[in-house]
Amino acid sequence: MAISIRVGKESDAEAAIAVLRRSITQLCSADHQDDDDEIAGWLSNKTAASWAAWINREDATVLVAELTGNVVGVGMMDGRGEILLNYAHTDARFKGISKGILLALEAQARARGIKMCVLESTRTAKKFYEDRGYEAAAGSTLRLSKRL
Repeated sequence: MAISIRVGKESDAEAAIAVLRRSITQLCSADHQDDDDEIAGWLSNKTAASWAAWINREDATVLVAELTGNVVGVGMMDGRGEILLNYAHTDARFKGISKGILLALEAQARARGIKMCVLESTRTAKKFYEDRGYEAAAGSTLRLSKRL
């Protein structure tokens, strides 16, 4: 099963938002401790309207990962190299989805001449990023960066 990664489009909205919402609620409990208010805040911009705004941002790269024709991952990076989203579907964990998205976003950054990617990690994903060369910024535990 090959993962394909491509630019997100408007027709991906429903599937992409479902991936984001499910991943946050089911995989990130170390971050939100299943607190309903915390989850609601995190999900508040994971909507079709937000998706449309994201894919139409001129300074952003929005990617989706597909496996057997289904959207199983979502990634986004702004024009400065800040990775804003990198989420995988709960049923597609440990299949290289997030890694593939991250590599594709880093490649986009390099192509734009960006020398460093930065991100605000979740507790859940911190080890994932550290294993791929990201390091914590001074005085921060979840703000990570990597020289490209």
